[in-house]
Amino acid sequence: MSVDELRPNQGFSKHFLWGAATAAHQVEGGTHNQWTVWELENAKVRAAQAQYHYNDYASWERIKVAAKDPDNYVSGNLADHYNRYEEDFALLKQMNMNAFRFSVEWSRIEPSEGVWDVAAIKHYRQYVESLKKKGIEPVMTLFHFSLPIWFTDKGGFEHRRNVAYFTRFAEKIVRELGTNVRLIITINEPEVYATESYYHQNWPPALRSKYKWWRVVNNMAHAHRQAAKAIHSLNRRYKVSIAKNSNFFYPGDDAWVSRLSTAIMQYAQDDYFLKKVARQCDFLGVNYYFSNRVYGYRIHNPDQRMSDVQWDMHPADIQYVLERLDRKYKLPIIITENGLADAEDTHRQWWLKETIVGMQKAMRHGVELQGYLHWSLMDNFEWAEGKWPRFGLASVDYNTGQRSLRPSARWFGRVLKKIRGV
Repeated sequence: MSVDELRPNQGFSKHFLWGAATAAHQVEGGTHNQWTVWELENAKVRAAQAQYHYNDYASWERIKVAAKDPDNYVSGNLADHYNRYEEDFALLKQMNMNAFRFSVEWSRIEPSEGVWDVAAIKHYRQYVESLKKKGIEPVMTLFHFSLPIWFTDKGGFEHRRNVAYFTRFAEKIVRELGTNVRLIITINEPEVYATESYYHQNWPPALRSKYKWWRVVNNMAHAHRQAAKAIHSLNRRYKVSIAKNSNFFYPGDDAWVSRLSTAIMQYAQDDYFLKKVARQCDFLGVNYYFSNRVYGYRIHNPDQRMSDVQWDMHPADIQYVLERLDRKYKLPIIITENGLADAEDTHRQWWLKETIVGMQKAMRHGVELQGYLHWSLMDNFEWAEGKWPRFGLASVDYNTGQRSLRPSARWFGRVLKKIRGV
């Protein structure tokens, strides 16, 4: 599809934020936190179990060599974004973007309890100053799954009393970076973190406890409220939210049990957590990746078009996610993550086109949508799956560090040039 056929200039204001997203541990390299410790302890096991976990994936033949390699599960130096961020900001400019979401690595800022690393703070100050000089709006995330080891040694978010440490960190980094950062995400995907860490046992601390899951989710809601209060007390100019993962659930038939199950699943997905934090949000950060079709009390997806990580792809359904959240919470929305694992770049242009059209439809129906941040700017470390999933608009050669925009990214850049008139 050509840029003109897409009609990209319909509905988007000149202030709309167009950009991409990353997370510190996934791209920076050289981190030392609870994840780096866990990776080294579990890399060989993850590699040995790869065929069991992934051999039914359509992408298995392409990924099996990497998936069976223990090094795949160790983040190491990755793309070395910590030192090469100027190269990566240049990619944003090449794609005519005006926004970038990143996270600050708490374990760098406060490597030991109460000890602030001046050099790390200076680094992130220069980082956001560079973005601002380039006309790129920084969107800062405070917690994107990685934590200082001293904090997890205290039990992390399992204990309400530990929230004070997170609030102190939030206030410290916001003070240090000043008003160069206006948009702040306190916590990324709270239920994903809790579920993978305290139920599925795929992430550290790899426990299985429904009680601890419940405690962590509720403590993270409290952490958002406390951090938002502290940040707003510094300056009301700051706009604070969470990044909430939202799937779209829909009934596969008209049976009452399918409709009831759909409603319950949607409530559990979105509203259980959002009702705890929405009043302390200036906007809603929304992460959307897939939909779920419900028959009876189970999910049975069509599975017609699959990403490399075996997610059923329905990008246009973002319209329904946006419309539902708009009706329910009456807040402006920024799409803080949206993308797919697609190493061969087979589906990404189609995904972007369908997403843009879905966004336009939602806006025509009254949704106050303020921005779109694609996941991810570059290939990154996809947590327990390691390095083989390729979500990047830019590919990264982990041996040389070379970045290269994929064809879909170049197409997206042409779309944004027309939308933004640059």
